[in-house]
Amino acid sequence: MLRFSLLLLNLEEYYFEQHTAFHVQHQGSPEERKIRGSLKICSKSVIFEPDAISQPILKIPLRDCLKIGKHGENGANKHFAKAKSLGISLIFSQVYFIKEHNIVAPYKIERGKMEYVFQLEVSGKVEDVVETLLQLHRASCLDKLGDQMAMITAILQSRLARTSFDKNRFQSVSEKLHMECKAEMVTPLVTNPGHVCITDTNLYFQPLNGYPKPVVQITLQDVRRIYKRRHGLMPLGLEVFCTEDDLCSDIYLKFYEPQDRDDLYFYIATYLEHHVAEHTAESYMLQWQRGHLSNYQYLLHLNNLADRSCNDLSQYPVFPWVISDYSSPELDLSNPATFRDLSKPVGALNPERLERLLTRYQEMPEPKFMYGSHYSSPGYVLFYLVRIAPEYMLCLQNGRFDNADRMFNSIAETWKNCLDGATDFKELIPEFYDEDASFLINSLKLDLGKRQGGQMVDDVELPAWASSPQDFLQKNKDALESSYVSEHLHEWIDLIFGYKQKGSEAIGAHNVFHPLTYEGGVDLNSIEDPDDKVAMLTQILEFGQTPKQLFVTPHPRRITPKFKSLSQASSYNASMTDSPGRLQG
Repeated sequence: MLRFSLLLLNLEEYYFEQHTAFHVQHQGSPEERKIRGSLKICSKSVIFEPDAISQPILKIPLRDCLKIGKHGENGANKHFAKAKSLGISLIFSQVYFIKEHNIVAPYKIERGKMEYVFQLEVSGKVEDVVETLLQLHRASCLDKLGDQMAMITAILQSRLARTSFDKNRFQSVSEKLHMECKAEMVTPLVTNPGHVCITDTNLYFQPLNGYPKPVVQITLQDVRRIYKRRHGLMPLGLEVFCTEDDLCSDIYLKFYEPQDRDDLYFYIATYLEHHVAEHTAESYMLQWQRGHLSNYQYLLHLNNLADRSCNDLSQYPVFPWVISDYSSPELDLSNPATFRDLSKPVGALNPERLERLLTRYQEMPEPKFMYGSHYSSPGYVLFYLVRIAPEYMLCLQNGRFDNADRMFNSIAETWKNCLDGATDFKELIPEFYDEDASFLINSLKLDLGKRQGGQMVDDVELPAWASSPQDFLQKNKDALESSYVSEHLHEWIDLIFGYKQKGSEAIGAHNVFHPLTYEGGVDLNSIEDPDDKVAMLTQILEFGQTPKQLFVTPHPRRITPKFKSLSQASSYNASMTDSPGRLQG
């Protein structure tokens, strides 16, 4: 059973190579002394995954290593003398124990000076592995983060330059190579470097480390849509979809050069021109206006066009809170008071809190902002999803879950915090309007801690009007598609994707966030100090990002039955009624 995943790495860390190895211990019977497993060499750590799942995975940060070298020379150790092979010795001050008995839980840490010895199955590789570890150790021990990053990047690029795509992986001998370049495959919180190759029939990605499989292959004929993406604020991303499901792409690639990304995009887009119609925000808007798209589908499409992706937690799809009543025994969707005011951002829903925020805003030097946190960030996404994605939370928070009282414990409590909290302005995610209620249930029986009242964190507490998690989601969906929301959703779109996102309109709508969260808010290429650049990028990615602006004029309202009279139809609607706006099935 494979327990290792890239989520065991630190943020911005790479997994380079693995070797079958034995962790040799000084105590126990001869059988117990040698634990067989896989030794993973990563850019900031050494990870040993034992074959036996009862044994914990070991993670040793390279910065905590005091000495790295060969072990077993000069008959230094009788176990190695018998084996007639060298081992790798790590002397360090800290080690993490992870997933013992394959249970996902906060990492256990042991501190103090220790030595671990690993014997490689292929003993001839010991010299090379020790050399690699010493080089990576030097990088980890550099004082400045920017210098660390620069050295690790140089090591990575050197490895990529020494390898190329294995053409034996082509599906057919008749395939014609179009282009090959270096890139990284992006999944939530991690990236995996390798080689991209595109032929006349297939797109391939071959990970440098062969993980999780030797090659990812996508048939061009299956591709339905492709999107250019910002990744880390740079125009380097490309996401490929082989279905109409906006929440599930088939591959997300981050390139090292914008030109490589653009060339690959152009090649696939040219291929798609003959097969698939392209959609714009305007064409989706027309379909939504006329009732051909549900509110849920339309919001998903807008998120996709605005660079939001489930593979990038700093730009995860954002959905609105639409219900404001979490205390009544019954939910009345015919009562406007049941709903949140969609013309205001979450931070402006409570007048008293807004008054305090505006006072601070007036006194603030330029550049001013009203809200010290965003409505969407990696931390908020995993706050909602911790029960189904605990390893992502442990990755984001260095092997820890959040404090039990700060967890996603109750729908009503979370809504109240968003209304009253001094720094809590978060919106929702698509899962609240989807079919799968598993994110509300602690089905993995995770130990998420004990609250101050003594109760363990378990399933999410639902409002009285929901009889079950499935019923809660169904009522959320009913609310999202209700006539009230259909009549007012354009107001929320103006705030998140539209003309009230920036400038004087944003100020008037009390919708001003930190300047770094906006597209174009900072030019990373203009920052010369590598330390400052790393710090800036980390801050931006952890804080969250505002979606790409899709509309610069007021978004028209939906033509619900109530608005279908000629007198209510806007001239904008009338002028665009001849556009095709047809959704591809």
